[in-house]
Amino acid sequence: MPLLRIGPKELRAEPLLIRPPGALAEREFLRTCVRCGECMKVCITGGLQPAFLEGGAEGLWTPVLVPRIGYCEYRCTLCGQVCPTGAIERLPMDKKVKVKIGLAMVDKNRCLPWAHGTPCIVCEEVCPTPEKAVWFHEDLVEDRRGRRQTLKRPEVDLKLCIGCGICETLCPVPDMPAIRVTSVGESRSEDNQLLI
Repeated sequence: MPLLRIGPKELRAEPLLIRPPGALAEREFLRTCVRCGECMKVCITGGLQPAFLEGGAEGLWTPVLVPRIGYCEYRCTLCGQVCPTGAIERLPMDKKVKVKIGLAMVDKNRCLPWAHGTPCIVCEEVCPTPEKAVWFHEDLVEDRRGRRQTLKRPEVDLKLCIGCGICETLCPVPDMPAIRVTSVGESRSEDNQLLI
């Protein structure tokens, strides 16, 4: 995690630096954002929060999505509408719903169906994309008492996930959720991509 950048060294993507949809490329975003907080004030879920050290000293007080607090509402464009400088572009709804701000990943060591054999379908139920980015495959498993049951175990379709964070926000696993979003895969960066 960078604390301070000095000189022209290229910015590297930080996994927890999830910017609002429509945010300019990071260097341009940092130059353009005046840290007014208007986008955070209008965020209807409270998910946009001021960055602390996620983006180094130059990123202080810039907006960052914190999915454990709130998610990016699928059909909301308020942050871009109120941005006075254009650091967050005004996106038409048809474009906004396709913008990737990150990517969700399932932690199979914490996920209730994967790690504990307990049924849970929350992440798939709340996924807002028309073709669900979170999907299940069914496995026949045996519990510790020898009973067999079919469990739906979640997976994330990397091509469909937009990183909105609703799955992380509403995950019932306390403390650290079993599904988490990082900035990997964001539309605004060619470099911050998952190589598979």
